[in-house]
Amino acid sequence: MKPAILLFMFFALFALSASAQNSYTVKGVIADSVEHVKLGTASVAVLRAKDSVLMKFTYAGKDGSFAVSGLQKGKFILLVSYPDYADYTEEFGLDSTNQSHNFGSISMTLKARLLKEVMIKGTASQMKIKGDTTEFNARAYVIQPNAKVEDLLKQLPGITVDKDGKITAEGQTVSKVLVDGEEFFGDDPTLVTRNIRADMVDKIQLYDKKSDQAAFTGVDDGKTEKTINVKLRADKKQGIFGKARAGDGPEGIYQGQLLVNLFQNKEKLSVYGTTGNNGKVGLGWEDEQKYGAGNQLDVTDNGISINTQSSDDLDVFGGIYSGQGFPLAQSAGAHYDGKWDDDKQSVNANYKIASLTINGLNDVLTQNNIPGNVSNTGSDKNYHNSVFRQKLSFVYQTKLDTSSNLKISIDGTFKHIVTDDNYSAADTINNVLVNNSTRQVNNIADQRAFNGSAFYTKKFRKPGRTLSFLVSETYSQSQANGFLMSHINFYNPQKAIDSTQIINEAKNNNLQSNIFNTNLTYSEPLTKTFTLVLNYGVGVNTASADRNTFNQSSSGNYNVLVDSLSSNYEFNQFLNHAGAVLSYKKGKLSFNFGTRITGDHFHQIDEFTNDETDRTFIDWAPQARVEYHFSGQKMFSLAYNGTTTQPTLDQLQPVASNTDPLNIIVGNPTLTPAFTNTFNVMYRSYKVITDQFFGVYGTYSFISNPIVNHINYDLNTGKSVSEYFNLPGKQTTNFNGGLNFGRKFKDLGGINLGVGLNVNGNTYYNYSNDSLNMSKNYVFNPTLIFSIYKDRKVNFYVSGGPTYTISQTSLQPNINNNGWGARADVDGTIYLPGKFQIGTYSNYQYNGATESFHQNFSQVIFNPFIIKTFLKNDNLSVELWANDLFNQNSGFSRVAQGNLITQTSYNTLKRYFMLTINYDFTKMAVGAAAK
Repeated sequence: MKPAILLFMFFALFALSASAQNSYTVKGVIADSVEHVKLGTASVAVLRAKDSVLMKFTYAGKDGSFAVSGLQKGKFILLVSYPDYADYTEEFGLDSTNQSHNFGSISMTLKARLLKEVMIKGTASQMKIKGDTTEFNARAYVIQPNAKVEDLLKQLPGITVDKDGKITAEGQTVSKVLVDGEEFFGDDPTLVTRNIRADMVDKIQLYDKKSDQAAFTGVDDGKTEKTINVKLRADKKQGIFGKARAGDGPEGIYQGQLLVNLFQNKEKLSVYGTTGNNGKVGLGWEDEQKYGAGNQLDVTDNGISINTQSSDDLDVFGGIYSGQGFPLAQSAGAHYDGKWDDDKQSVNANYKIASLTINGLNDVLTQNNIPGNVSNTGSDKNYHNSVFRQKLSFVYQTKLDTSSNLKISIDGTFKHIVTDDNYSAADTINNVLVNNSTRQVNNIADQRAFNGSAFYTKKFRKPGRTLSFLVSETYSQSQANGFLMSHINFYNPQKAIDSTQIINEAKNNNLQSNIFNTNLTYSEPLTKTFTLVLNYGVGVNTASADRNTFNQSSSGNYNVLVDSLSSNYEFNQFLNHAGAVLSYKKGKLSFNFGTRITGDHFHQIDEFTNDETDRTFIDWAPQARVEYHFSGQKMFSLAYNGTTTQPTLDQLQPVASNTDPLNIIVGNPTLTPAFTNTFNVMYRSYKVITDQFFGVYGTYSFISNPIVNHINYDLNTGKSVSEYFNLPGKQTTNFNGGLNFGRKFKDLGGINLGVGLNVNGNTYYNYSNDSLNMSKNYVFNPTLIFSIYKDRKVNFYVSGGPTYTISQTSLQPNINNNGWGARADVDGTIYLPGKFQIGTYSNYQYNGATESFHQNFSQVIFNPFIIKTFLKNDNLSVELWANDLFNQNSGFSRVAQGNLITQTSYNTLKRYFMLTINYDFTKMAVGAAAK
């Protein structure tokens, strides 16, 4: 009996204790902040402060009063909501001393009053997830005087911006930055991010921009590009603003920049000009996307990837500055977009003209893992390359009637390229010298490109029933004339010259490609939740490559055709494609699945031999996507796409390319298409109260029947001959994934802490001297992030972490490039009295020694600055900048591909000082927001 009494007393005491612990209460009265009307039925939530978990919930009575009981002791957040009113939040604590909390009268403010800058007690939501779009509220972030969009982007979770302005979001490069949904100077992101002021921004939207077709039907077609849209505030759309910058330094480094924007409600007019040799203005990373890399033309449509534009035999400068060498860049442009006729018509036009000259020197070490042997090559390259280019783009949209629209897009590009490359190299096999060489390549090329499309859409009376028609054409041409001069000495085992090869050739190429495509799409709602999308179209692709190589008949007279290095090859392709996609959407869940089927006919003509080949393939392009939205701040998506990739004309043309006489490349006209399977997964969540972001992303693809290289090496001379071929039964793979987590800690003074993890890699196959080789290249990169922003006090961002690389081949598993590395970036500004600022944008890089490269590499690039601002709005500033103060920027990279591991050292801009004067000007119309 006694144990039972003790047990009863224990439970009684436990119940009393639990009752005491849950006796804490809060109460208050909710009313309008101006009219003082009581807001009955307002929702009241009590959240746990540390993780925003809901603890209690109730509604206010008719008199606006509320009381919440049964709480435990701890720290909490009170969240009050009422339709058309801004949310009210306030932190509070309960303990044994303060067992109840009376909020008294809580004043709620209508959202409409916020536009009149009525201050309320509460916090603005920093982020929302709307469908597949993540939207950031710019006003919820600290914006320093005259800060630009780029400074705002650096504060957003999951987004990084490097020193060149390249933006990465969710592991992918952002290729487009729009302004109010429109292109601004075409697709040059830095002209937006480094020139538009952050205080003009209302929202930043991040999403995967769909094709016009997918955006219209609402059914994903797998063609997306990572995009940021900068939505401007209503009161910043009427006026003039811009900036002027001029800088000079004792080392002869200079820069100049002028940008003027005139915004007049629905019209935007902008002009700009830049000049400089400091590598920070003019043409940068974005031009690869903007103009295309080299001469390659890659079009993906209806599940078919077509890349039939050919590259020149000789090296052609790509026209991109990526930090190597010493650049001189000059550029200018004009932009206009506007709407009229009650927004029924709109136009977006851009013109850009630019020149870029680069002088540089590269030192390249290459390890080639041959079965049972190791080849090492040391090569020096000095170059003087230049490009002049112009681009004009134009988009016109019109609403033909209440149900139909027409969009016409046209752009054209012209490039004049001068290439002057000089090489010297030596090759050893198993540490025995087999050859050394010198080589000079000169080339002048004129390249033209044109893209045009017309897209018609019509919506019928029945919701969801639509019809659209797309016709497009892509044309490019490259005409090049150049010279190849080479001198090679081959050595015998006794290290004496065994033979010599001298080449003195002239080359001229005429390369053309034209892709014409049509697509008719019809969507029919089967039920309220199911929609069927049907499409049909035809495509015609014609490409030709007329390559000619000449020897001299006499000094300076190049007129003897070299048959083995000359070819006139045509590739014609006819595509007949049809598809069907079934889409489901109800509530929080949506998914679609379907496929496209294409009859693909090849007609290949060798004009030199009069050989003609006809082949026909059936291409499939399956797709599926599922998306679920748990709430406005949490979503999940999973997608699959199958794509057929055609061989390029370079790979098909049966002629040797001897740009590098020691490494000959030969095409293979019997190549067949490869097929790529791609999976994408995404999860995002955001907690408003604690400003906590969590995202997971991943992409995995594998290629069946891949097109790979078969390389045969001559171990006596060091020469190689590479030929393309399909590898059935094997699959090459690529993957990229990771996570981002970040949270603001108010108890630590508003510090933002985050962690990131990125993993990427690939597996690749090739044959080396008839032995199959598999290479693996994986990179693991965890990152810690720390940032703090205090208005006019401090702006500090640090990120960094280790990297581990796995880079090895199956032929030589013990000779690999596996090893550790590290990287850190610091971007900080401290605001001092007297309108002074000091800060830095600096980085640290470390690459450890590996089995392939036995020396460590490390460098600290320290770039300090001091700024003094003037005038009432701090819009005039004088800046003293030191680039690479420690003079350590040596230029370094390591790359592994196939059975090659390459280490490159290059000259680049090192220590210099610059004094810069910056002037930001703005004059916005009073009352613009009301118009």
